[in-house]
Amino acid sequence: MNRTIIAVGAEGDGLARAADGQVSYIPSTLPGEEIGPDGTRLNDSPERVEPPCPHVDACGGCRLQHWSLSAQADWKRARVATALYRAGFDLPVTMAHQSPPHSRRRADFAIRRASDGSVMLGFHGPDGVVPVPECQVVRPEIMALLPGLATVLRSLTALRREGDAVINLLETGPDILLKLDGKPGVPDHERLAAYAGANGIARVATQHGVAAQVKPVRHHFAGAAVTPQPGAFLQATEGAEAAIVEAVLAGLPAKLPRGSVVIDLFAGLGTLSFPIAGRAQVQAFEGEPEAAAALIAGAKAAGGRVKGIRRDLARQPLLPAEVKTARAVVLDPPFAGAKEQVEQLARAKAPPLVYVSCNPAALERDARILAGAGYKAVSAVAIDQFLWSPHVEAVVVFVPPKVAR
Repeated sequence: MNRTIIAVGAEGDGLARAADGQVSYIPSTLPGEEIGPDGTRLNDSPERVEPPCPHVDACGGCRLQHWSLSAQADWKRARVATALYRAGFDLPVTMAHQSPPHSRRRADFAIRRASDGSVMLGFHGPDGVVPVPECQVVRPEIMALLPGLATVLRSLTALRREGDAVINLLETGPDILLKLDGKPGVPDHERLAAYAGANGIARVATQHGVAAQVKPVRHHFAGAAVTPQPGAFLQATEGAEAAIVEAVLAGLPAKLPRGSVVIDLFAGLGTLSFPIAGRAQVQAFEGEPEAAAALIAGAKAAGGRVKGIRRDLARQPLLPAEVKTARAVVLDPPFAGAKEQVEQLARAKAPPLVYVSCNPAALERDARILAGAGYKAVSAVAIDQFLWSPHVEAVVVFVPPKVAR
C-alpha cells in the first residue's frame, strides 16, 4: 500500500498517511511525495534539493538538507504561528533571519579512544562518532582545529575511553572545553598549553578547571566586555543573535522614561541585557552559577546600567510584587520553557513581556498561560539559526490586559 506525505513533523520527518488512514513518519521525505510499500520514493517534491553535505545520512545533524531553504523558512515560520494559534493567539509571524551555511560559531563534538589508542573526534551521530572533515553548518575556523585537537587528545592520559569537546569561537579566539573521563595532570596541561599556543587558542579547559590560557578571553555585547566561562552558551550564529536583539528592542515600549527598569530573565551572559541597557536600567537574573558570575562581573565593569543577579528562576521565580514596577520583562528561557516563571508573570498582569523561545512546544504551553490571564500577543518573528534542522527561534511580544486605574 502506497503512502502519501501530507506534512513534515516537528522532528523533521515526513508525516505519511496510507489509504486505510494509518499514519507513520518517514525520514527524508516531503509533502506531496508518494512512498511505495518497499519504502521507495515514487516522485519528488518540487521543493526537494540535493543535500550539499556528503555526510548527511551518517551524521544526522542536518535532517532537512533535502528541503529547499525557502521552504524550510516557511515551515519554521508556520511552526511558530501554529504554536501561538493553539495557545489562543492568531497573528502573522514573519521570518526575520535565516543564518547562512558555515556560520555556526559553537559546536559540540564527541571523542572516543579506540582499543589501539587512536582517537576519533567528530559529531554525535546516531551510531556513534562521525568524523566529518568539513561541515556545511559550522564555521571553517572551528573545523580547522579538529585534526590538531585529535592529535593532542591522543597524548592525554585524562582521555581514557570517551569525552566531549565544546568549541566556542569568541572574539578573542577559539575557547575549548574538554569533558574527559579522567583527570588531567601536569603533563596533560603542558601538552594542552603547547597546542593552544601553536594554534591561536585563547583557552583550553576541562571540567576540572582551566588547563591553559594563552591570551585574554573576552566577548562583547553592545560594547560591554564579558569573560564567558568555558563552554558558555552563545547564540549559535552572530546574525541570529543580532536579529534576536533587534526584535527584543523593537518589542520594548516605545517610550521608556528616564530611570525605567526592564527585567531580563534567564539572562545568560547578558546577550540581551547589555543592548537593553542602552534604553533603560536592567535587572538581569541568571541561575547557572558560572554564567551568573560572568554576567555580574561584566555588568560591574560596564558601569552599572545592568545589575546582574544570580537566581534559579525555576525554583524561585520572580513574584508579581517584584515585577510590578518594571516597564517590561524580557525572558529567554532554555528549551524546556519557563512555566513556573510565566505563571507568576501572568498573575502580575503588569508589564509587557518579550518572550524569546527556542522550542515551539514550550512556547505554546507558556503562551496558553498568558492567554488565560488576558494577555494579547501583538507581534511575533521567527529566526532560523539552526540551518537544516527542525529547530526554530521566536520572539513574541505579549501585552497585559488593561487594568482600571
